[in-house]
Amino acid sequence: MPPEPATPTPTATERRTETVETIVEPLPPESLTTTWTAAETLSWAGRFQPRLALASSFGAEDVVVIDLLAKVLPGARIVTLDTGRLPEETYEVMERVRRRYGLRIDAFFPEQEAVERLERDKGWFSFRDDIGSRIECCRIRKVEPLRRALSGLEAWITGLRRGQAVTRSAVAKIERDPQFGLVKINPLADWTEEDVWDHIRRHDVPYSTLHDRGYPSIGCAPCTRAVRPGEDARAGRWWWEQPAQKECGLHSGPPAAKPPANWSI
Repeated sequence: MPPEPATPTPTATERRTETVETIVEPLPPESLTTTWTAAETLSWAGRFQPRLALASSFGAEDVVVIDLLAKVLPGARIVTLDTGRLPEETYEVMERVRRRYGLRIDAFFPEQEAVERLERDKGWFSFRDDIGSRIECCRIRKVEPLRRALSGLEAWITGLRRGQAVTRSAVAKIERDPQFGLVKINPLADWTEEDVWDHIRRHDVPYSTLHDRGYPSIGCAPCTRAVRPGEDARAGRWWWEQPAQKECGLHSGPPAAKPPANWSI
């Protein structure tokens, strides 16, 4: 009798997906989580400790989440991506937050060889050439470091809000993230921009001074500008692209490399 074929060994991605889908208990229904406050959502997230982290870019929403975590889940891990091209004001608010809450912040950097190769082959502003080149830069400087930062975790926390962009209008407070094979927790999903700033002011939360200069959304320095009166909050991010293209790959996978017909730099 011929031997039975060997069972294929699952890849790391398959193992992560299996963990999220079969080992983690069923996620609470959205009909329930929509009634939860941000603090209640974070309290629920505590079941994943210590395999849980907030990935923070230190924008307004993220510093609010840090303030809430300090009260609800003190000691929760915080990671950030130092892309090598952040504004000075982002480093300044990182330090103010670190000192205010007594935090350890784990910074993850792009792979040195990948950045050197990108800049050697394509220069320092290839992300403005076309959307494929912009996606490549984001993958090297953001997506790959985040993948390392989330390695070994079961869940991660973000500061996403539905009102931030058309690409985020369906964000749920608790959802499965097939890209990283984790549970994704977005405690501010149903907050408005006014809710965010009300919390910052009432609790004296440190925030980036760029917000006071017309930057509602802050990323890498060369890809961020102040918005003009009446513009969308993310109009200053990759301003040469159309709104539906404005994601770096951290939260939805990369946008399609083929731009829409009306796309232009």
